[in-house]
Amino acid sequence: MGALTGVILGALAAYLAAWYLGIGGVEGNMALLLMSATVVTGAYWLADRFWFAPQRQKAAEALASAAAKRRQDLAQMGIAAPDQAQSEADVQAAQAALLAPPWWLDWTAGLFPVIIAVFILRSFLFEPFKIPSGSMIPTLLVGDLILVNKFTYGLRLPVFNTKMTDGTPPQRGDVMVFRYPPKPSLDYIKRVVGVPGDTVTYMNKQLSVNGQPVSKDAMPDFFDEDMVRYFKQYHEDLGTHAHAILNDPDRPAFIAGVDSFKFRENCNYTIEGLTCKVPEGHYFMMGDNRDNSLDSRYWGFVPEANIVGKAVMVWMNFSHPKRVGPFN
Repeated sequence: MGALTGVILGALAAYLAAWYLGIGGVEGNMALLLMSATVVTGAYWLADRFWFAPQRQKAAEALASAAAKRRQDLAQMGIAAPDQAQSEADVQAAQAALLAPPWWLDWTAGLFPVIIAVFILRSFLFEPFKIPSGSMIPTLLVGDLILVNKFTYGLRLPVFNTKMTDGTPPQRGDVMVFRYPPKPSLDYIKRVVGVPGDTVTYMNKQLSVNGQPVSKDAMPDFFDEDMVRYFKQYHEDLGTHAHAILNDPDRPAFIAGVDSFKFRENCNYTIEGLTCKVPEGHYFMMGDNRDNSLDSRYWGFVPEANIVGKAVMVWMNFSHPKRVGPFN
């Protein structure tokens, strides 16, 4: 078992190294990795509980019985027994050595309680993410560490993403994490601006939903520390969410570089922007940094099956600790 465990741990280390270093085009899948680790360590934990641990216990008991019988035999033969206290201490030390699990169980069965706790927490309650880009500025900054609620929109089986409970459907204005439709192995985060059946219009940088313009009130300019420049900032009310958005006056309203995507026929593009009818079971997503966001305007709608969860709070930003807390 030690050799087999060594092979398994070696394969895991190689996979993690290839993932981290980007060797051979390996793309990490944390959900699959955690589920696999839970299954493997769980199998070792069961084997230890019902086989290996009882065998170690039997060996320790046999050692104690053998020591007691030896003392009894020596007494019957009139031979002076060794120091009683020292003898018992030696036996207890030997028993402890026999009861201790080998290294390969320490690194598998011993980690099972921690791994299954992380697996359950991450799969069904909250999952941490790090914001990698500025597409959601000013709501979310690069480097924000956020928590994503995994149960509000309904519980899903990890890896397979099969929905188990209905939950509450995403609402306009929600900040949502989802699997990027052109490449589902990537997770994206944007704001829901259109739910199934909505008509979303974004013309001359003004958002309208079902023919009703969304409020857009001027705020003080936003200074982007990374780009070292100011952007026009506006207050927007979308659904029950009041939040800020950015516009870059130097960027045209025309949406260039649009991909071919499913339900592309539901969208009409003009030099001023676009109008899209959101199909059933899909959502239209946009970043709050409106002129610096690769979103549904470019690659289309997010199917319900791609939903990961609702982003609810920043739990840490090491450059800006005061940002910790919920957001709209």
